[in-house]
Amino acid sequence: MKKRGKGIASIFYPTGMSGGGDPSNALIKMKLDGTIDLMVGSIDIGQGCKTVLAQLAAEELGLAMEQVTVINDNTDSCPMDTGTFASRVTHSMGNAVVMAARELRQEILELAAADLKTSPVNLTIENGEVKIKQSPDKKISLADLAGKATFGMGKILAGRGGYVKAPTAKDEETGACNPFATAAYATTIAEVEVDTETGQVEVLQLISVYDVGKAINPMLCEGQIDGGSVMGLGMALMENLNPYYPGIDFQPTSFADYMIPVSKDTGKIIAKIIERPSTTSLYGTKGIGEMTANSEAPAIVNAVYNAIGVRITDLPITPEKIIRGLEEK
Repeated sequence: MKKRGKGIASIFYPTGMSGGGDPSNALIKMKLDGTIDLMVGSIDIGQGCKTVLAQLAAEELGLAMEQVTVINDNTDSCPMDTGTFASRVTHSMGNAVVMAARELRQEILELAAADLKTSPVNLTIENGEVKIKQSPDKKISLADLAGKATFGMGKILAGRGGYVKAPTAKDEETGACNPFATAAYATTIAEVEVDTETGQVEVLQLISVYDVGKAINPMLCEGQIDGGSVMGLGMALMENLNPYYPGIDFQPTSFADYMIPVSKDTGKIIAKIIERPSTTSLYGTKGIGEMTANSEAPAIVNAVYNAIGVRITDLPITPEKIIRGLEEK
């Protein structure tokens, strides 16, 4: 007999290292053609940080994203970043990039103000040009400004940015403190079908809703949620390094015998984004990279319980555990 059930799980996840102490630094400089180089130590491991950081810099400087070259190819010449972990890059390095871009922006506006004979506060940067807000026909290109700075003043147009969470004191009586730079929240609803004869569990649908702070790139956000959903499903139903723990018998040694989900195992995956901006981010961002794999397993466990009344307390949920649980029940 096949029985269906639904389960829900809600989680929160901190962005960055608890307690702080994980700095990010960025350098940004303008080239003679008016495009920019952005130098960061954050490594892109597939999550898309080169895209997001380029978007942030481009937004601040009135450029197309394609006019930003992100350089993160070595830790010797690139500025310091604590690392691509703790779901911290978009928030922490994003802050550093925005600060660097704003410093460069101010240099650009001050140089353009002298040329256009006005105050920097009267200027804006759009589409690679500095314009007077009330007289947009009065303008100068970023390329011309870069040329004037380089050949007329011997100066490089550049900006620096850095971010680190300030340490938070602990209340000695209560132990209360504020250890997180910010935190994101999520809920997953799982719908499953359990075969009571074979013990097989099929995930029919996963619906995940994430508070991302601000989605700089919504498609990348949804892609992370989709990928995390598949990883969470794998942890819930398949992946097991020690199937006979504490013994090490039959320990998998390759992906030939370590089971992971493929497309036919995933069911329907739905990702939804909620934006509740973080007060510690210049653009309101939060980190969701790692947490996207955390809420699926408890939601699936709860859905199995809802379907057959058996509570599985150790993962993965194998057919054997389902059958034994039904027998005990």
